[in-house]
Amino acid sequence: MNKNYISVAVAAAVLTLAHNAHATNGDQMIATSAAQAGMGGATVAQAQDALTVLVNPAGMADLDIKDVRFDLGFGVLNPPREVNGNESDSDWYMMPGGGAVFNVNDRLFLGMALGGVAGMGVNVADINGVTAGTPPMVTTKQVFRFTPAAAYKVNDALTLGASLNIANQSLAMANANFSLPQNQQFGFGATLGATYKINPKLQAGLVWTSKTDMADMEYYTTAGTVSFDMDMPASVAFGLAFKPMPGLLVEADIKRIFFNDVMDRITVTTPGAPYPSALTFGWDDQTVYSIGVKKDMGPMAISVGYNYGKSPIGAEDVTSNLGSTAIVEHHLSFGLTRKFSDKVSGSFAYTHAFENELTQSGGTNTIKISQNQYNMNIAYKF
Repeated sequence: MNKNYISVAVAAAVLTLAHNAHATNGDQMIATSAAQAGMGGATVAQAQDALTVLVNPAGMADLDIKDVRFDLGFGVLNPPREVNGNESDSDWYMMPGGGAVFNVNDRLFLGMALGGVAGMGVNVADINGVTAGTPPMVTTKQVFRFTPAAAYKVNDALTLGASLNIANQSLAMANANFSLPQNQQFGFGATLGATYKINPKLQAGLVWTSKTDMADMEYYTTAGTVSFDMDMPASVAFGLAFKPMPGLLVEADIKRIFFNDVMDRITVTTPGAPYPSALTFGWDDQTVYSIGVKKDMGPMAISVGYNYGKSPIGAEDVTSNLGSTAIVEHHLSFGLTRKFSDKVSGSFAYTHAFENELTQSGGTNTIKISQNQYNMNIAYKF
């Protein structure tokens, strides 16, 4: 029972993001801005705004700027979720984010962006139905990333980009048996990206993001030190952007997230009970498919997007992930952009992740979640 407590507690913490959380593939955000969300996250081949720095840094060369572009915004996430029929509290989250891209010359672009890249979680009063009204666990985790980047136009067709990913991970967890206070650690990774104009109507994008190597989370308890290594997964994505006519964009992406490498089994250095020697979450790698359509109509543009990724948590691993309600699969989004002047524009997007429910194989433990996300951004370019 004690092993189950810490597995659930850490799983919940892995997926709780207090400041930055979006509709998710597993615990990974499908978009970091309104313009990206409106395309269902299909933005690898054709950049939508300055926050392409967090997606594909090569896209900085496609923003049609003379000197600089700034994007600043926020979002609100509403993820109703239940564990064994008990509703989770804390159903509203604020999500700031922003980026800037600078045109150094005809070939070189520099940029930086920051925002949340992963998260979800639960705050359920009585997950196991043992002691009504007594929280068996409360967890919080924040993963925030700052990314400086550069892009270089090799020629009119090919652009290469690279970024340094600097992540801050903050984690606290408590249950009926123990309490681990808030702790923060840094981690580092990298992203390499490229875009290639096949012809005037078709462009391809390719991006690889390394595993973010986080420093071990360490907690000093009266029994001794508890520590474990909780890294962020690597991923690779490919996209095709098609412009069949002026003012119309269709993009389709495919992405592979390597969850199994970091969320299958996590070794714990522990002084003993109630802490287990390993956390066996059992996450599988995930393939994500996304498609977005955007139509310009004078000063207005509208977009719709669809995103699908099979849950990395299987029915056989529900009990080990009672706090990790990261099982949404189908997302539908709508976006709107309005130009207020040649330099200023605003964007809004709504994304709905359809409800999904999963029950433990041969058992009764059940997790259920849906998501609603609202994003707003202001862009300034000259």
